[in-house]
Amino acid sequence: MIPAPTRYARAADVDHALELLADPDAKALAGGQSLIPVMKLRVARPSLVVDISRLDLCGVSEHEGELHVGPLTTWRELVASEVPSRPGLAAIAECAGGIGDLQVRNLGTIGGSIAHADPASDMPAVLLALGARLRLRSSGGERELALAEALVGPFTTAIEQGELLVDVVVPIPPTGSGSAYCSVEHPASGFALVGAAALVQPEDETVALTGVGATPFALVGGDPKAAIAAAEIYGDRFASAEYRRELAGVLVERALATARERAR
Repeated sequence: MIPAPTRYARAADVDHALELLADPDAKALAGGQSLIPVMKLRVARPSLVVDISRLDLCGVSEHEGELHVGPLTTWRELVASEVPSRPGLAAIAECAGGIGDLQVRNLGTIGGSIAHADPASDMPAVLLALGARLRLRSSGGERELALAEALVGPFTTAIEQGELLVDVVVPIPPTGSGSAYCSVEHPASGFALVGAAALVQPEDETVALTGVGATPFALVGGDPKAAIAAAEIYGDRFASAEYRRELAGVLVERALATARERAR
């Protein structure tokens, strides 16, 4: 598996990256754990690969009641951060610690996962349950976009060509909240056959699923069982739609039970 011929450029800063990404066939390269495999399969054939791995876009911080995660923050860095100490945000590190293997967690980034938009990726379900927003920058300025609006289809987002994800913003749940992530993975690929994320707050509960549809999505309504029964669930050669629907119900119950326990 050899990628198609391409040019390579390393961005010196965000402005330089935006200048390079103005090329309509350019792709940003962060950790490479998503882009490189699809380039090897020639599913993606960018004319220019823009290396953004050395930009100052990593780290986790809190500001005015919100968690800010740099898009170049790796899964390993998320696990090692202080995020796990907050029960309402525990699902973030819980999910990050189970992604791929050690090498993937050392190099893979949260921003790369979001931009790649794999329908079976784990972290988008967690971020959907937590109500995350994306801050995007382009040569024309900045804009914010709810993650739920950004995920529009398999491997497709509303992030426009020439835009760069510069911040992942997560509202910090109030005291008395808990979150959790549960999944059943395909034994060969490690991707989720079904994954369920839950956020339990004093007066509200939110659940999101991954691996079952065209994109990860949050369940609508106060009854998760009814929402799963009404949802459009996909089947493939790895698992039927009926199996995934049944498994989704089990994992949602587990995630909610763990989140409720953490909330206490």
